[in-house]
Amino acid sequence: MSDLTTAARPYARAVFEMAQEAGKLTEWSAQLAAMSAVVAAEGSSALLAHPRMTKEQKATVFGEIAGDALDDQGRNLLKALAEHDRFVLLPEISTIFEQMKAEAEGAIEAEIISAQEMSDDQQQTIAAALQKRLGREIKLVTKVDPTLMGGAIVRAGDLVIDGSIQSRLKDMKAALAR
Repeated sequence: MSDLTTAARPYARAVFEMAQEAGKLTEWSAQLAAMSAVVAAEGSSALLAHPRMTKEQKATVFGEIAGDALDDQGRNLLKALAEHDRFVLLPEISTIFEQMKAEAEGAIEAEIISAQEMSDDQQQTIAAALQKRLGREIKLVTKVDPTLMGGAIVRAGDLVIDGSIQSRLKDMKAALAR
């Protein structure tokens, strides 16, 4: 577990509990996505590191950039993160929040990393197999990583299936080294 994940988890849990009690999980998903996009935008790191801006000014500027995507509670989250210099956690907070939301909805997010773009049929086949194995609704997130050379890596909760050629080559190399 990365340090970012460890630091982001309490914020994500607090936002999730508040959103769930208010029945605003979807709204908070959108707000966190907007905040994450602002943090990931080009030039935001320079703004965050600017020595002459106060923490409150940074929160205000980020809130203005996000615009109407944020409500008062979203702006309050920005202020809390600014107070502790934690803007960098927003993408991880959003990711953890989405995992908690999916779990509350009885679904699990499955990440498929493949060497090349997968067709819709391939994605549906993998989703159906995972749903059968895990007994839960599957929300797929796909990524392409050409360094895998072929095959795919599937991550769903604690389950990791590494069917990549890169992994097989590493296994063969280790076996030959013995």
